[in-house]
Amino acid sequence: MEPQRSRARPCLAQADAEDSAPAREEQGVAAKPQGHLPVRPGWLARSQEPILQPELPIVDPHHHLWDHPGNRYLLDDLLADLGSGHDVQATVYIECSTAYLSDGDEMMRPLGEVAFIDGVARRAMDSLQGRCRVAAGMVAYADLLAGDRAAPVLEALVAAGNGRVRGVRNIAAWHRDPAARGSIANPPPGLLSDPQFRRGFAHLARAGLSFDAWLYHTQLDELIELARAFPDTSIVLNHMGGPIGIGPYAGKRDAVFADWRSALRELSTCPNVHAKIGGFGMRLFGFDFHERDDPPASAQLAEVWRPYAETTLEAFGSQRCMYESNFPVDKAMAGYATVWNAFKRLSAGYSDDERANLFSDTAVRVYRLAPVRRPA
Repeated sequence: MEPQRSRARPCLAQADAEDSAPAREEQGVAAKPQGHLPVRPGWLARSQEPILQPELPIVDPHHHLWDHPGNRYLLDDLLADLGSGHDVQATVYIECSTAYLSDGDEMMRPLGEVAFIDGVARRAMDSLQGRCRVAAGMVAYADLLAGDRAAPVLEALVAAGNGRVRGVRNIAAWHRDPAARGSIANPPPGLLSDPQFRRGFAHLARAGLSFDAWLYHTQLDELIELARAFPDTSIVLNHMGGPIGIGPYAGKRDAVFADWRSALRELSTCPNVHAKIGGFGMRLFGFDFHERDDPPASAQLAEVWRPYAETTLEAFGSQRCMYESNFPVDKAMAGYATVWNAFKRLSAGYSDDERANLFSDTAVRVYRLAPVRRPA
């Protein structure tokens, strides 16, 4: 089903629909923003490695489901990845404009995605017989730019999710240079500072909902201001704040890293902010694994990811960090088993408590999920 979009809706998965030349001309975009990298199953199959510590419980706090021409990732695809050998006991679904209602009040159309994922979760529970609670938590979409009109939408989302909806995401990722944009999302600049957006944002805590923030490292100051203005609202930083490695930032990794690290440390002083460590398979980071003859091994990934992962962990601490798959986006560079093996390599020297936080417990606390089962 082709998703419908609401006003100012930044969508991750609609490269074909959004990238038409007339649309770019209307927006005054000089260069074409690129969407996600393609997933190549045959290429991924060239690399197989044993599962490290298969007994370690995992909650995957960030994945999507969608069905677009040439870009499909639905329940059967997810179940295949979940069955690769790691003990993934629960997942959190993150909104991506899937299965929106095609008519009615535009503000209410995201209810279609919530109802669809609730149904997916029930089918998965039957299929997996409780081994993994797919979409145990859900982060939905509501147009917070609608201000106070967002309040009834939040209530409706919670009701439609049958207890699964834990938060809301409005993508804020924006850059004046299209070549620096790591996804097809194209929200208005300064979204997090917009007074109307903040009026809508104020309703999240009242509804018992958190906020997932996806933006670039050049916008972290905006998120710092938002977090300080709403200290009672839990905020989850997606993909470590998106340090850009493409376009005008290509070849400037050290300078970007320094700027990102400084802003990330400042953001970490806001106790209501948590961070997801992952998203490395996005084109945004500027890594080239997808261009190589063979897919990377987990040891290669861990070596390249380590500076970003450890910097985030040092800033926030394990009780405020969680590893994420970001599938199927990150599947362009590595398979599901390899990604989680890489995280296990990254955390090999950490304490048992730190690893428990990173792989499951932080996600359980933030998204208010049932605890994982641990080996006796």
